[in-house]
Amino acid sequence: MIDLWYKDAVFYEIDVKTFQDSNDDGWGDFSGLIRRLPHVASLGATCIWLQPFYPSPLKDDGYDVADFYSVDPRLGSLGDFVDFVREARERGLRVLIDLVVNHTSDQHSWFQAARANPRSPYHDYYIWSKTKPENSEEGVIFPGSQQAIWSYDTAAGMYYHHQFYEHQPDLNIANPAVRDEICKIMGFWLELGISGFRLDAAPFLGGKPDEDGNPAQQLFEHLEEFRQFLSWRSSSAIILAEANVSLNEMPKYFDHGPQLHMLFNFLMNQRIFLALAREEAEPIAELLRELPSRKETGQWGNFLRNHDELSLDRLTDAERDEVFAAFAPEESMRIYGRGIRRRLAPMLQGDRRREELAYSLLLTLPGTPVLRYGDEIGMGDDLSLPERLTVRTPMQWSPEKNGGFSNADPGRLIRPVVMSSDFGFDKVNVATQDREQDSRLSRMQHLLHIRRKCPEIGWGNYQVLPGCHRSVLAHRCQWRRSGLVAAHNLSGQPVQTLIPLEAGETLIEIAGNRPHQEVPEPTRIELEAYGYRWFRIQGDNWQSV
Repeated sequence: MIDLWYKDAVFYEIDVKTFQDSNDDGWGDFSGLIRRLPHVASLGATCIWLQPFYPSPLKDDGYDVADFYSVDPRLGSLGDFVDFVREARERGLRVLIDLVVNHTSDQHSWFQAARANPRSPYHDYYIWSKTKPENSEEGVIFPGSQQAIWSYDTAAGMYYHHQFYEHQPDLNIANPAVRDEICKIMGFWLELGISGFRLDAAPFLGGKPDEDGNPAQQLFEHLEEFRQFLSWRSSSAIILAEANVSLNEMPKYFDHGPQLHMLFNFLMNQRIFLALAREEAEPIAELLRELPSRKETGQWGNFLRNHDELSLDRLTDAERDEVFAAFAPEESMRIYGRGIRRRLAPMLQGDRRREELAYSLLLTLPGTPVLRYGDEIGMGDDLSLPERLTVRTPMQWSPEKNGGFSNADPGRLIRPVVMSSDFGFDKVNVATQDREQDSRLSRMQHLLHIRRKCPEIGWGNYQVLPGCHRSVLAHRCQWRRSGLVAAHNLSGQPVQTLIPLEAGETLIEIAGNRPHQEVPEPTRIELEAYGYRWFRIQGDNWQSV
């Protein structure tokens, strides 16, 4: 029987270096992470996604990898990593790690050998040109921070390709030796007990995408090769792809051969924020009706915020302006001309009702939810930090020094702890919310507890229910002999709405942001301002609660 554990999973994203410092040097580490595993387990997460922890110059927060086979010594050792995986497993937590193989750091030994000797086998690990390619300034990923996609290397006397920053030369994935190396990297970490990989920048692994951002056809041949290798080594390990692609391109990640297990749903992410800005359900409902079908083994990865900017590139200019006006009214809150560099809580001005609504949406949309560390307590951001570092501040554990992240002098911290008046660690932290019965943390724990009892969401078919109030998204999920209805009011006004049911069906409430009430009529419910309610479907054709 195929193990599709990710269908029922709750992913929790962690950056080791900003999670918990165990030795007072100002950097988080694996020993500190092990200490905090009880928090992750008690929250209700089932799988930890680790951002890069490899040796790195940290010019791109670790995504500039200098050695794929080791741990940055500031974070611990390979032995510490193995201890972490074992401790996580003891608490029922799987581990996913970042696989960053579109590029390396320019400090990687492969690139150093490649630039020093054109006859080195590593020279063909990268993409070179003896002359400066035309339009080398076009197609940059980070406008304003990145000048070109080709740069001149004085040692090699040639230009090298880098889809991202200048210090991140692209690997030549067309070279079979490079693909063999990627498989070796995967095999190495699988032997240490992980359950799979989050594949960074997946659309760029097949060559340059077209003008619309759609990937080259070779990509899917390469992905099939990686997926097959993964399956040979571990039948239950998965690949979760970071691929912000068009609606038409989405099916290719699931339908070509034994393709990928999971795909981040960037389109849904952007539609959620458009719907929240308008306080209308149609942007989400429309996409739910349009999403392509997946193989039985395929799954969406749904998220609200992560370690990058909130990209709005798939919205129209007018739609993007609506979201900017609602959630990033100041230019300093925006980035790259397409995104927002804020965490969710400050975007929603600390409104608990809207935060809960957003997370309830996340947990009930078809797919698997992915949370970012600090989401559970409503962490803020630091707009004084450059680019995307605004949302990469240390975890806030307590009102004590440095938010309980480290005992080091504040000036030695890898990054400042948030100290703003509304979201500073003295007010927003785990220890304080652990003692409050109705805190953000307790509500998140409650919702995740209910979510894990609802396999229909991760496994089932879904349908947007017609005839609802325009501010209400109501959808039903069905799997085997069980069904669920979730209704969300995106507006600041209470509403009543119809919930169409089949003959003989009734609703039993299982979660919501209001005291439990019986449904007065089989097809009509009330929702408070920014309210949400989850229901089990009862009837002759359905299993009882």
